[in-house]
Amino acid sequence: MPEIGSTLREARMRARIDISEIEAETKIRAKYLRALENEEWALLPGPAYVRSFLRTYAEALDLDAKLLLEEYKLRHERPSDHDLMPIGATRRRGRGGRGGGTVRHREPRGVPRGVIVGVVVVLLLGALYLLGKGGGNSGNGAASVGTQTAGRTTTTPVPASTSKSASGSSKKKGSGATAQRSANSRLVRLQVIATGPGPISVCLVDAAGKLRIPGATLQQNVTAGPYRSKSFRLKLGNGNARVRVNGKIRSVPNVSPVAFLITRTTFKRVDPTTAPSCG
Repeated sequence: MPEIGSTLREARMRARIDISEIEAETKIRAKYLRALENEEWALLPGPAYVRSFLRTYAEALDLDAKLLLEEYKLRHERPSDHDLMPIGATRRRGRGGRGGGTVRHREPRGVPRGVIVGVVVVLLLGALYLLGKGGGNSGNGAASVGTQTAGRTTTTPVPASTSKSASGSSKKKGSGATAQRSANSRLVRLQVIATGPGPISVCLVDAAGKLRIPGATLQQNVTAGPYRSKSFRLKLGNGNARVRVNGKIRSVPNVSPVAFLITRTTFKRVDPTTAPSCG
């Protein structure tokens, strides 16, 4: 695979995007973007920032962020100490090598293991007996927790609905996050970039008919957006602009006025008389 930095730089240059435009969209400082393109990892705050910046930069250029992150981890991240541990560590015991004497390992003296096991078994049997006696009164689906304290076992009822409600809450949160990501993937992300040499008037209406840019005049090098909607209707006073749709730059003909219908799969020029008018 080509180098990570050259992949980012070539994608940006093919789209004719200046580094300052990427800085405005991603909120990542230009010096960090240049460090990514030059693979100067030491200039970045740390590995966690490198991964975050690399993912955001790749998504802004419509590159495969997951592939670039895997390449970065493979080339530049060291495996953790846990990964470097041997699978099966051998343990010396008993006898030494050839010609050597016998090496004996004495275990520290203490309470015999059999006594400890017997005490644990007795305590468990006592707890089960007491739980069995108190279990006949609980018929509403509640559980009981036994606590051994100074030779006496007490039971505390735990409502069964507690665990069910916690599980249901986590499922709702997970399904809500998935639905939000699915909804965002269907939206159009749009920016209008005034390229000059003079100002340009912009009228932008989203799928719900809401005015996002109500006939504003953008000066040269000013970027409006990003805006998100299922679709947009855009009218420009002249061709002194570029339009970025989901990270891709779309050219604007040098005519006055010019209008477009924009969806995730369509960037269609339409009759300006049928386009929205911001008055």
